[in-house]
Amino acid sequence: MNVLVINCGSSSLKYQVINSETEGVLAKGQCERIGIDGRLVYEPAGGEKEITQAAMPTHKQAIQIVIDALTNEKTGIIKSLDEIGAVGHRIVHGGEKFAASAIITDEMIETVEACSDLAPLHNPANLIGVRACQELMPHTPMVGVFDTAFHQTMPKEAYLYGVPYEYYEKYAVRKYGFHGTSHSYVSKRAAAVLDKPYESLKTIVCHLGNGASVCAVKNGQSVDTSMGLSPLEGLVMGTRSGDIDPSAVEFIAKKEHLDLSGVLNVLNKKSGVMGLSGVSSDFRDIEAAEQAGNERAATAQQVFNYRVIKYIGAYAAAMNGVDCICFTAGVGENNGVLRKQICENLAYLGIQIDDEANSKRGEETVISTPDSKVKVLVIPTNEELAIARETVALVK
Repeated sequence: MNVLVINCGSSSLKYQVINSETEGVLAKGQCERIGIDGRLVYEPAGGEKEITQAAMPTHKQAIQIVIDALTNEKTGIIKSLDEIGAVGHRIVHGGEKFAASAIITDEMIETVEACSDLAPLHNPANLIGVRACQELMPHTPMVGVFDTAFHQTMPKEAYLYGVPYEYYEKYAVRKYGFHGTSHSYVSKRAAAVLDKPYESLKTIVCHLGNGASVCAVKNGQSVDTSMGLSPLEGLVMGTRSGDIDPSAVEFIAKKEHLDLSGVLNVLNKKSGVMGLSGVSSDFRDIEAAEQAGNERAATAQQVFNYRVIKYIGAYAAAMNGVDCICFTAGVGENNGVLRKQICENLAYLGIQIDDEANSKRGEETVISTPDSKVKVLVIPTNEELAIARETVALVK
């Protein structure tokens, strides 16, 4: 069975066509800088990588461009969409309704829509992918794989907020966590690379991209993660503020004459490194501006790094130790300078970095020295393969 995996992020879209029997990738690529200018990367197995500049004002246009590439007469890997046996969609927030992946139905879509106010940058984008595929492949089964599912193992002391308990009972106000598919895949892959039993390790996964989160995985289970009720909590991100004093919401609202929705829009879409730097939400743009002497860009990068360092330290304490730290996602996999800066502030854990290994970009590798007390790895995430496995399991 060929499985089309659609993974819509806040400003990017990854896709793969995977043969479920061999788990081989028939084609892969991504749409980058959605809402900025737009770029399609398309790479058929055994073929040349194609990079095309294309206007992508919304995710809907991005998905259509992907489908056009897959069915292109010259370089496409399928003749028609009939050759796709199932579609697996990454869906960010399932609330407490979904603790596992599920077949997509009208009822499920309604439930996901009801959670959109908790993930305003992602759930609507995820559903655009779902509806676009349903329109083009009305008879193809589709599965939703939720970012929140992996974190359902968190203990109450980790997921409860210090608000009246009745809010949890009535409205399920709690920490959910996100990037679960990535944190699950990377933590398992790290155990395999280190040749250690997954259930024996204390692992901290740093998923660092336009959306970013840190997760503590103890004995094979998520025990805490930086994102919360929505993806807004935690690290400073591309456009999200991350942790902020709740009183600041009221303060900003009064000063800027905004209602609650207006303030949340600012915190979700106009903050983070974009708001701090005034340059961009793309970390590559931030890095270039910093190298050109832009002080605000440099400060934005420092703020981002500092927040990552704090969360790693907190989770090492929460698990009473850490065996390995993993960097993944676009920034984590490709920015060796950032990894080095973060790890230099973790020297008290006995971490030592191998500069030569750390200079690699996007490769699975151990970047700590052999005598480092805590192993540090770069593990390129493969959420698509994890989603494909979940999809096939449910469809079959």
